[in-house]
Order: sequence, then C-alpha cells, then structure tokens
Amino acid sequence: MITLKGKTIYHAGDTDFIPEMKELSDIDVALLPIGGTFTMDIQEAVEAAIAIKPEVVIPMHNFKADPQEFKDKVEARSDITVVPLKIGEVYH
Repeated sequence: MITLKGKTIYHAGDTDFIPEMKELSDIDVALLPIGGTFTMDIQEAVEAAIAIKPEVVIPMHNFKADPQEFKDKVEARSDITVVPLKIGEVYH
C-alpha cells in the first residue's frame, strides 16, 4: 500500500485472494490481477474487490481475461467503480 497526496493505493501484485485482504480498509484505488494464471481469476478478483471495498478498482494482468466481465460483475454487486485501462492509458 502507498499513500500519496491523501489517496491510498493498494497494488496486489501477482497473488490470489488472500484472507489478509479482508483486513484492508480506506483504500481509494486497488489494482487487482484478474488473469487466472498464477494470480486470481475474475471470480476471485470480484470477491477480493468486494472484501477490500475500494472506491476504484483497476484490473491488471488480464491478458487472458475480459476486463469488461470483471467490471460488470463488480459493479453489479457493489458501488465500486471499475476502470479497465488499455496499455499505456493513465488513470487520474
């Protein structure tokens, strides 16, 4: 986790949905892998996003996964905003 200019960013890296994620709080932006190869898949990432409760989640490591499917599933179950980025795109 990093806090910068009053915003807390959580970068999950290459991981599965781990129990410690349930202990996170006050996250503004979470970057979660959704690819399913050596990382959580879309369904696990949805569960992680719901547990973390960030304002915004950015899916990553999604070469074999559909970011739009992740977006649809998270936003159907929460008020979390999902921002799928294209390669080189910047989120402000």
